[in-house]
Amino acid sequence: MVHDVGLAEDAAADALVAALEQWPAAGVPDNPGAWLMTIAKRKAIDAVRRRVALDRKYGEIAVEIEHRLGAADPEPDEVEDNLLRLMFVACHPLLSAEARVALTLRLLGGLTTEEIARAFLVPEATIGQRISRAKRTLADADVGFEVPDGVERAQRLASVLEVVYLIFNEGYSATAGDQWIRKDLCAEALRLGRILAALTPRDAEVHGLAALMEIQASRLRARTAPDGSPIRLDDQDRGRWDHLQIGRGLAALEQAERRSNGTPGPYTLQAAIAACHARARSVDETDWPRIATLYDVLARVTPSPIVELNRAVAVAMAYGPEAALPIVDALADDPSMRGYHLLPSVRGDLLARLGRGDEASVEFTRAAALTRNVRERELLLDRASAVVETDDIDNA
Repeated sequence: MVHDVGLAEDAAADALVAALEQWPAAGVPDNPGAWLMTIAKRKAIDAVRRRVALDRKYGEIAVEIEHRLGAADPEPDEVEDNLLRLMFVACHPLLSAEARVALTLRLLGGLTTEEIARAFLVPEATIGQRISRAKRTLADADVGFEVPDGVERAQRLASVLEVVYLIFNEGYSATAGDQWIRKDLCAEALRLGRILAALTPRDAEVHGLAALMEIQASRLRARTAPDGSPIRLDDQDRGRWDHLQIGRGLAALEQAERRSNGTPGPYTLQAAIAACHARARSVDETDWPRIATLYDVLARVTPSPIVELNRAVAVAMAYGPEAALPIVDALADDPSMRGYHLLPSVRGDLLARLGRGDEASVEFTRAAALTRNVRERELLLDRASAVVETDDIDNA
């Protein structure tokens, strides 16, 4: 409405503050959303009027914005979900792909700057600057904040998919806090993915992302113990996996593969990898050579150190830890991986399997020091102790 990300953010925050001040005494209104919107509109109008008082040159802009805020609700759009509509709006082509995703994750995805930084493997300050520049760019260009359609919507789809993907990832393995899984984020990403699949049924990667999230989410019940502590894939009770959800994921994967015309994209490839796990009744029955091959393809389609690290895990399972260790060691020189806790975690696992318990313990301890998630830190420290004890028994 106001064509200014910063002003919209301030108005929304002011409305929430007003609710916290007034609702405890007056009670929650019958339509809280409408109440908040009304207050936010008033706050935005007040902000614009203050600008006008400071500089008369903004007079015409104030009139236009006030007219917009007083206008009737816009005509219904094909994208009926409000959050998804805003994601398409925020993923503006004027911004770089990285800036679109970072801004949308911060404003609409519910992720902190720290969580976004982990997703991009860059310092938190870099993400903060990226988001600030994105807001300034949109404000300076006075871009229209209309929901795109047709070709323009298709151009923004990749950024929206990345946002949904990263929201799910943060829910599946939380960056910080005392919970390993944030089911609310997983559920919201799944909801958005299903809407996107219905909205753009001919796009292979939309179905690929939906398939990936459905299959991964099928394991959520088995990924934690009753006390919330993590359970590794090797130790999970596969009987607790949601097989109805696996079925939905496999059906979506079939759609994605059929529409990809023999050239699957990154989400479809990741869904195919997840499907290998879902189809196996145990770790030993998993088709690890196929998973390693799929990671080889994924590394060519979207090369990244994270993909390489996951490929190393698959290679270790398919061909032994000695084949994977050089892949992991080569990543040590990548600046983006120096603070990434899963690099020493994977290296520790490979060393433990090679019978080098003391070295593995060092790696697990280093990984524990790097993670900000309490549950994951406990798991890594337990593994650090366990490999030393095993090594002592072997040498006794």
